[in-house]
Formats: sequence, structure tokens, C-alpha cells
Amino acid sequence: QLQASGGGLVEAGGSLRLSCAASGRTFTFRALTMAWFRQAPGKEREFVAAVRGTGSQHYADSVRGRFGVSRDNVKNTVYLQMNSLKPEDSGVYYCAADEGVILSAVRFGGSYDHWGQGTQVTVSS
Repeated sequence: QLQASGGGLVEAGGSLRLSCAASGRTFTFRALTMAWFRQAPGKEREFVAAVRGTGSQHYADSVRGRFGVSRDNVKNTVYLQMNSLKPEDSGVYYCAADEGVILSAVRFGGSYDHWGQGTQVTVSS
């Protein structure tokens, strides 16, 4: 089970930190690729960021330099620090997880079998 939290309403230029805690199943958290996706109304879900078990980080071009993804393998939690937020960053943010996600597939939602419930982020202009 993945539980996302930390969303909210923020003004453009502001910051938010999302968290996603994994629990409830037998897994080795440190082996999981953890990812964030988002979906705005009327738009398709899109990749935001991911951190693999190796610690390597991957970002969508639209957020690179503004967002940071990290993980805490003791707390079984992944974080998404979002800075310099823009109205176009608004949407429901979902965390996703799976094992064995190859490097070339981290950006694809179909690579992940486990999804959190989503947390709403709204950036006002």
C-alpha cells in the first residue's frame, strides 16, 4: 500500500513537499523504484520524477531543476520536494512503485503495478 500526502494550495513560486509511505506488503523497499506522476484535469497522466533503488534520480524536463526526489529506506518513504511552483504544476500527484523497473522504463506508468491514492496540488497564479 502506498499513502501519498503533502498536497495543498500554494501560490506560484512557492514550495511543497510530498511524501509517499509504503507499507502493508512483503517487499524490500530499498529495491523498489519509486516514482511520481501527475494528472491535470482533462490531461493524460504524466511522469514527474523517479528514484531507483540504486539512488539514481530521473526527472521530466518540465520539472528538472525545480523538483527533487529522494527516498528514506528506513522510513520506507519517498519524497518530492517541489520548488518554484507554477500553475501548470497543478494536478493530482500519484506515487507509484515496483521492483525490477529497468532504466529505460522509469518514465512509463505501465512499469508500475502499485499506486497510491493521489494528493491534490493546486498552484495559484
